[in-house]
Amino acid sequence: MPSKELQAALDAAQAAAAVIRSLYQRNLQVHTKADKSPVTEADVRAEETIRALLTQRFPSYGFYGEETGTHDLSAENVWLVDPIDGTKSFVRECPFFSTQIALMRQGRFILGVSSAPVYSELVWAEEGGGAFMNGNAIRVSAVAQLDQSIISSGNLKTLTRDAKKWSAFGDLIQRTNRIRGYGDFVHYHLLARGALDVVIESDVNILDIAALTAIVHEAGGTFTDLSGAPVGLATTTVLATNGLLHETVRTVLG
Repeated sequence: MPSKELQAALDAAQAAAAVIRSLYQRNLQVHTKADKSPVTEADVRAEETIRALLTQRFPSYGFYGEETGTHDLSAENVWLVDPIDGTKSFVRECPFFSTQIALMRQGRFILGVSSAPVYSELVWAEEGGGAFMNGNAIRVSAVAQLDQSIISSGNLKTLTRDAKKWSAFGDLIQRTNRIRGYGDFVHYHLLARGALDVVIESDVNILDIAALTAIVHEAGGTFTDLSGAPVGLATTTVLATNGLLHETVRTVLG
């Protein structure tokens, strides 16, 4: 049975999904934020819906939102929310976007909800409780050999700027079975349910991955940055694996 916190996150994700579906493919006006990322009415309204519900149920918790800002990040418990991770996809009417809700307790991501309202996947996990997709338990793969593995990459722009690291990534590709680039929530969902084995990204925001960190861990995987360090608020790179391949991949990447 989910905790009250997980149930609140699930309820908030479902409420946001209703808002997002009502505005999808409506040719909404797009504004550009200071960091040059896009934002629409759907982003703002979805986050307002999530924030209102979570704040009502847990008024003492902090909040870190993509669109509505931060509140009491020093609190013991802090919600991290990206109402539409993949706004560019949303704007171009591509279904690969999601709502990400995580709860951080004393620096650890203890639960995560990843809701893809058009793609029709709802994935969640809570520390010690396992990971689930649309109500069914999920688990990472048992692939232990690099030459049998499937790797998916996301945004690698920063990685391409370092010749040594880019060359190492090329070496990794040569040693794997298959390389794909699903991106956004998609490849983390695939990793958590065992459909691929490694995810690599070099340009992320913690709001993009906080919930997915908890989900991959509870599905039996390992989630760090590219150096192998634990994920935290300042993390900008990702190495997420089924666990069995983690040190091998990290060694190859250097």
